[in-house]
Amino acid sequence: MLANVKTETAYFDRTFFWLSAVLIGFGLVMVYSSSIAEAESLKQSGGDTYYFLFRHLLALGIGIFLAAAATQFPLRFWQPIAPYFFGFALVLLVLVLIPGIGYEANFSRRWFRFLGFSFQPSELMKVAVVLYAADYTVRKASDMSKIRKGFLPLFAVMSVTGALLLLEPDFGAFVVITFIALGVLFLGGMNWRLFVVLLIMLVIGFVILIYSSDYRMQRVLGFLNPWEDPFGRGGYQLTHALMAFGRGGLFGVGLGGSVEKLFYLPEAHTDFILAVVGEELGFLGVAITITAFAWLVFKMVAIGNQAARLERYFPALVAQGAAIWLGAQAFINMGVNVGMLPTKGLTLPLLSFGGSGLMMNCLVLGIVARIDIENRQLLRGVNF
Repeated sequence: MLANVKTETAYFDRTFFWLSAVLIGFGLVMVYSSSIAEAESLKQSGGDTYYFLFRHLLALGIGIFLAAAATQFPLRFWQPIAPYFFGFALVLLVLVLIPGIGYEANFSRRWFRFLGFSFQPSELMKVAVVLYAADYTVRKASDMSKIRKGFLPLFAVMSVTGALLLLEPDFGAFVVITFIALGVLFLGGMNWRLFVVLLIMLVIGFVILIYSSDYRMQRVLGFLNPWEDPFGRGGYQLTHALMAFGRGGLFGVGLGGSVEKLFYLPEAHTDFILAVVGEELGFLGVAITITAFAWLVFKMVAIGNQAARLERYFPALVAQGAAIWLGAQAFINMGVNVGMLPTKGLTLPLLSFGGSGLMMNCLVLGIVARIDIENRQLLRGVNF
């Protein structure tokens, strides 16, 4: 009983803080370990083995600043600006598609580049969707069971967003944002029959999207049987990821000892960083990483539930939407690494190299931390 009182009256959830800090710190170690070989070979790095680590640290510094700033803004600040924030992110998704403004790489136009650094607006859109879907659901609470007034307006807006993401193309971000919007709608009280119909429509839509693109079809076929064409587009990354896990065994080959990161496994420090964890730290390292992510997501859901019990519905949906985002993206990335899902081009939140992704992850963690702080202030009888 005394322990519960101490937990409720503490200024913030220490477990949530330390889980976030440990995952971010572990990400620093693994980004350096998995990127050394590529950093040495890059012309722009000048052979500097710390090239990716320094860039990751810079993004982390900005992310920590954003998180700290977010803890200073009450949730009543975020709710009125949520539609405008979403609109700004939508404009960026349009601008990035314009040749000469958006930067193209690997047949995708997803980035803005300036001063040698890049920013991916789809990462900002994930934060915007969390805030906008939560605000929309609260504002339209009485209409959420109605198709015309409750469902269709949000569906139309998210359809435009999805279309822009697919034009980049960024199918991975499209999937994650769909998960966020659906999750917030369901938690916000959407009629379950309408929700089931929507799920069926989405499944049909995903099948059509896959069959309409040779690239996505190759990804799926490669996922179903990666060893049939281990040098093909769909099989190469997956077969080398599986070899990394197999080589790691139970306890791994030791930190820094990965062979697959030596130009065998593409995107080792971004999309497939978990495979390097598996090779160097083994099943034990992967299990601890998965447990830490699951625990962090559970804490975010608990913070949202506490806000709901206090009748703070917008903060509750924001915390739960953020949990859906990080949980779904982590699950998809891990599923891709171990061969459960087709490759999507999604990073592992908080761990993978990727400046804009890490910054937005930190920002949303800061917002959730603020929700927790406000919950605890209310429990102590403090107004804010």
